[in-house]
Amino acid sequence: MKVKKVVPFIAMLLVFLIAGCKKDNVSGPLPTVTATSPINLATSIAINSKLTATFSTAMDPSTITAANFTLLQGTATVSGAVTYAGTTATFTPAANLVANTLYTATVSNGVKDLSGKALVNNFVWSFTTITDTVLPTVTSTDPANSATSVTLNHLIVATFSKPMDPATITALTFTVKQGTTAVAGAVTYTGTTATFTPAVALTPNKVYTGTITVGAKDLAGNALASNFTYSFTTGNAPDTTLPMVNSTDPLNNATGVAQNKVVALVFSEAMDPLTISASTFTLKQGTAAVAGAVAYSGTTATFTPSTTLTAGTVYTAAISIGAKDLAGNALAAGTVWSFTTELSPLVSSTDPLNNAIGIARNKVVAINFSKAMNPSTISISTFTLVQGTTPVSGTVAYSGTTATFTPTNLLIASVPYTATITTGAKDLAGNALAANTVWGFTTGGTTSSLAVVDLGAAGNYLILAKSAITNISTSALTGDLGLSPAATSYITGLALTNATGYATSAQVTGQIFAADMASPTPMNLTTAVNNMITAYNDAAGRPSPDFLELATGNIGGRTLTPGLYKWTNTVTMPADVVISGGANDVWIFQIAGDLTMSSAVKITLSGGAQAKNIFWQVAGQATFGTTTHFEEIVLSMTGITFQTGASMNGRALAQTAVALDMNTITKP
Repeated sequence: MKVKKVVPFIAMLLVFLIAGCKKDNVSGPLPTVTATSPINLATSIAINSKLTATFSTAMDPSTITAANFTLLQGTATVSGAVTYAGTTATFTPAANLVANTLYTATVSNGVKDLSGKALVNNFVWSFTTITDTVLPTVTSTDPANSATSVTLNHLIVATFSKPMDPATITALTFTVKQGTTAVAGAVTYTGTTATFTPAVALTPNKVYTGTITVGAKDLAGNALASNFTYSFTTGNAPDTTLPMVNSTDPLNNATGVAQNKVVALVFSEAMDPLTISASTFTLKQGTAAVAGAVAYSGTTATFTPSTTLTAGTVYTAAISIGAKDLAGNALAAGTVWSFTTELSPLVSSTDPLNNAIGIARNKVVAINFSKAMNPSTISISTFTLVQGTTPVSGTVAYSGTTATFTPTNLLIASVPYTATITTGAKDLAGNALAANTVWGFTTGGTTSSLAVVDLGAAGNYLILAKSAITNISTSALTGDLGLSPAATSYITGLALTNATGYATSAQVTGQIFAADMASPTPMNLTTAVNNMITAYNDAAGRPSPDFLELATGNIGGRTLTPGLYKWTNTVTMPADVVISGGANDVWIFQIAGDLTMSSAVKITLSGGAQAKNIFWQVAGQATFGTTTHFEEIVLSMTGITFQTGASMNGRALAQTAVALDMNTITKP
């Protein structure tokens, strides 16, 4: 009976134990706290720090609460907000912690993982906040104190000696004023740097004051010792004016344009040279791009085709908005223009001019074409000279774009002549002149057989050079000075005052021009330099000298009568020289070497001879010694040097440089 009662009780007990074990036995490890920030027993923790606890597994977010994640200062609870993400819980204090204070954080075993398992025990750790009594300072500002020319969109920055409490870096503690007027703006803070961003651009040429007040505090609550103030001055207003194209060459829809034309355009202001290139300045024939070189100087851009353009063809030039001024402003709009090249070659000029009178009896008659011609079509059959109905014998030559007729004998005095170039003259493409060109002139009565050298536009200048004009001591120069293709910077020693398209100097009675000055100066100088070279070649090419190798080049002490002189070596003047002749007489001196005038030597004129009719063509260097005096026009290929105190009544025209040193030079 007893055995039967015990067995059922044991069975029931086993069932109860098995059921209890199934209810409490959840498989897997219990969660743990694997890391905290700050770590346990950490010191010098910033007072604005947040606390984090990282778990070994994902937790049930509903158990991560302010009740299960707490912070105490001693026995006082610190209020704050608790958040959870991933495997990390974060406690954010409602206010900064107290410096130099011990805090205790606790994650209780009320937190559970996603399967319901709780921490075995509460997890407790402690840390101590920073102990800091060092006052913060402002170590630098941008702009710096007393800075000038500050851009109008500049951000105003202050850098501190240590991290600051961001809550104390605000528009109340960081202010900017212009005078007494507050500047509206936004204040931000990161690292150790506070930034004031003005709401609108600053005003040009004004003084601004930035202030950081003692309301700015570090993370330990230490304030600046005193307000920090600095000032700066803004610069000019930025250039926002868009550049424009003022003019083009050729003009839009121009016709009869030379096949060797350099296409050009002039801007309304100086441009960024890097933006004037083959990608922004183009030339096309139909849709085909024309190869060429782009250059820029002053306000002028040029496109030089690599080959001669096709006759009778429409070309289109364009400058795109990729072209920008020095402030980065692009053209207001791209500019496109077209022109048509000449169909037939043209006669651009004659020498002598039509109906000219008083022409020298040994005149070489010349004609200039608008383009290169076929030399085989320029001959005595196509280029003729007659006196009345009588043909004049002579030889015809052609070079560049110029044809010349050189009479075999002197022309008759005071009679009319007629020159003709016929349609048998053709260009390199076989295009003939559209019509015969006929012009006339009348010889002079003078017995002189030399004609003056035509200086063309070069005759507008007292001094004309290509590479430099230098001056050492104070000079007195009466007449205009020109320099091309070199720029204004290569004119030294004259203390220039710049004006639009020219400059002035106290040492110059006249104006000074250089290739980089405003239009039309560059084009005028190009013409003058080309005319100077033409005049040099004219003087050097005069045939049949009256005097050959006179005195083997030592002409000191001599009297020189009118005529053509030629030397194949250097010419020296160790003693005074007299040039004697009438007012209409002409002298041309051809020198293949140097021309050297010794110190204190003088040239004097007699009989009415005029300096404007005396031409020295010098292939080498022309050097005038100290205190010399010269009465002529010098055309030098290599250079002209006036030593100290040298003077001249004439013109100095050099294909390189002209050097001055306390000289007096007057145009004839």
